[in-house]
Amino acid sequence: MPIKLENVGIAVRDLEEAIAFFTDLGLTVLGRDTVSGEWADTAVGLDGNHAKIAVLQTPDGNGQLELFEYLHPDAIETNPTLPNEIGMHRVAFSVDDIDHALEIAAKHGCHPLRGVANYQDVYKLTYLRGPSGILVMLAQKL
Repeated sequence: MPIKLENVGIAVRDLEEAIAFFTDLGLTVLGRDTVSGEWADTAVGLDGNHAKIAVLQTPDGNGQLELFEYLHPDAIETNPTLPNEIGMHRVAFSVDDIDHALEIAAKHGCHPLRGVANYQDVYKLTYLRGPSGILVMLAQKL
């Protein structure tokens, strides 16, 4: 059975803030919508499901993020995921210039958790907190 990854979905506090962050990093908005109704309740498993969504694509055309901001039911605040917690972990991007990507992230108030690491002179990489506490990895091949 062939299988293909369609996208990674991330619930956010503020859809516009998240779109600004990811588009500044180079992703493109493919579409936006507001979803609700019986089909949305059934698909997601929440009664009264109502959300604003945006689908963003990486410049290479292979990766997509679906960002959603819940209008109903109310979004549930949680602590941001830690790197060693079980479950959804992070979203990772390769970049041509990690220093430039970090300058862009800093304009959004997002900074590395600890610094930029050099992995065996193959990659420079770092984790940072994006909008809504999303854990984002940036990696530059050396």
